[in-house]
Amino acid sequence: MSAKILIVDDHPMVLEGLKSLLSDSGEIAVVGTVSNAIDAIAFLKNNEVDIAFLDINLPDINGIELCKKIKEQFPDVKTLALSTFSERAYVSRMIQNGASGYLIKSSGKEEILEAIRQVQAGGYFINVNFDQNASVPAPKTIPFLTRREKEVLLLIAEGMTNPQIAEQLFISVTTVNSHRQNLLMKFEVSNTASLIKLAAGHGLI
Repeated sequence: MSAKILIVDDHPMVLEGLKSLLSDSGEIAVVGTVSNAIDAIAFLKNNEVDIAFLDINLPDINGIELCKKIKEQFPDVKTLALSTFSERAYVSRMIQNGASGYLIKSSGKEEILEAIRQVQAGGYFINVNFDQNASVPAPKTIPFLTRREKEVLLLIAEGMTNPQIAEQLFISVTTVNSHRQNLLMKFEVSNTASLIKLAAGHGLI
């Protein structure tokens, strides 16, 4: 197996660490490292790549959206998510957008090499703590949101606090808090940061 790898991650330590780890393996060539989605697309236009490792949390376009763009523009390039997030929702979204696998950033060298082998062979590799033999998680559908929940979501994404949102929408802080809790529940996340990332992945904000 020989594989040309592009690594897309905005953390220099991750880039360097993964690059040196993969460079030791004679069968893999890291042909490029970029820190954002724009550079990733530009690199793919001009270089031959077999597999792109995508960080989910990128500065411009998140990895979930980037994965979709790569599949549309470069259908022959396989993508592997590389993330600190292990929630099923993220895995589902990446697979739904065309990723061939999902690796946690703390993965060891053997797991990463195994992922590359399986993906090169046309398979899938997911090492999140789901049952390894389970089928790929079903794609997550966008939860139904009421008009008010959508308004609250947009204001949360703008960084507003509950009192500020209450003032803007002429409702009580208690009501805002209730909407916020409903949004967390509907998106199956435990905090606002995850909520915003997932809503952005769905194109809702």
